[in-house]
Amino acid sequence: MLSGKQKFQLFAAFATLLTLVLSVGCHGFFTNPTLTAIAVGPQATINQGTQVQMTAVGTYNDGTENTIQSGVNWSTSDQTIATINTGGLVTGVSPGSATITASDQAVNGSTTVTVTITGLTAIQVTPLNTTVKGSGTVQYKATGTVNGKQEDLTDIVTWSTSDTTGLVDISSTGLATITTDPTQQTVVTITATEGSVQGTATLTCNP
Repeated sequence: MLSGKQKFQLFAAFATLLTLVLSVGCHGFFTNPTLTAIAVGPQATINQGTQVQMTAVGTYNDGTENTIQSGVNWSTSDQTIATINTGGLVTGVSPGSATITASDQAVNGSTTVTVTITGLTAIQVTPLNTTVKGSGTVQYKATGTVNGKQEDLTDIVTWSTSDTTGLVDISSTGLATITTDPTQQTVVTITATEGSVQGTATLTCNP
């Protein structure tokens, strides 16, 4: 026979258990963490026709990080440069850069894939030697030798100038601008780069 005190303790324990069961029934023991950010990688440079596998790592509001295996929607900013399938496999199509994005639960993450030219052996920059008096502009052109054929790469190559004074700027399309009248003759090297291949020209700025 249980004493009155034991009966009370048993009743109290039962009541506590019942409250817990009801609470779990309403809310569950656990709640799924909420996705707060996605890190996409790698940031890659690939040749035309080659591939790279993207991964998406999710960060959650409980501080955990996990690779997202399913439920990711992959997209590319430019399918003429790089395509991506539903599994995150990127294929290089043509030279240039494309943004690769992974989306899940209204959360996005992205990275950049740069596609380089296959079979590029040389770049010729024209005009080869130019002299400009005072300020002005010169439009350069980059012609690449690709698998033995000539291709216009003016809008694809990376343009740069050897000038560090701010006298000569060059745009992404090869337009060189002499910003001010030079005080003395200045010879500047204009360079077009694609991958490991470069071509150069000389710009002479006269006062």
